[in-house]
Amino acid sequence: MFRITLLALLCTSAYANAIQARSSSYNGEYGGGGGERFSHSGNQMDGPITAIRVRVNRHFIVGLQVRYGKVWSDYVGGTWGDMEEIFLHPGESVIQVSGKYKYYLRKLVFVTDKGRYLPFGTDKGTSFNAVPLYPNTVLRFISGRSGALINAIGLHWDTYPSGC
Repeated sequence: MFRITLLALLCTSAYANAIQARSSSYNGEYGGGGGERFSHSGNQMDGPITAIRVRVNRHFIVGLQVRYGKVWSDYVGGTWGDMEEIFLHPGESVIQVSGKYKYYLRKLVFVTDKGRYLPFGTDKGTSFNAVPLYPNTVLRFISGRSGALINAIGLHWDTYPSGC
């Protein structure tokens, strides 16, 4: 009887630790079906998101580039349109991303934990609103599909390692 009780306690403890360890979540893809896949999953090792560049024209989100720590990701998307750039304050993180899309991404709005609202693009299309599934998690990296425009975007959330 003692062995069964001990085994039950060990299993319960392992299960509770597995539940507590969950912190990553994903939203997306939002947008159309074309383009080549891209992912910044490796860039998150350079540090937290510290800046975002978005190329826009009057109808679409044309291109994206994200700075992780002090390193810029590869630029994805097309070359026509105006480049807009925002820098996050030290210790500031993105906690919500919303936007609009039809066949391509048309609008992106980044919301930070410091209450800043950072909009890019045109207010037309189907709306989406992405937030992390778990508390105390932030935007870690983006993925999606692009060609001459940003076709679709995916948003990946997690906590940061304690050293960041």
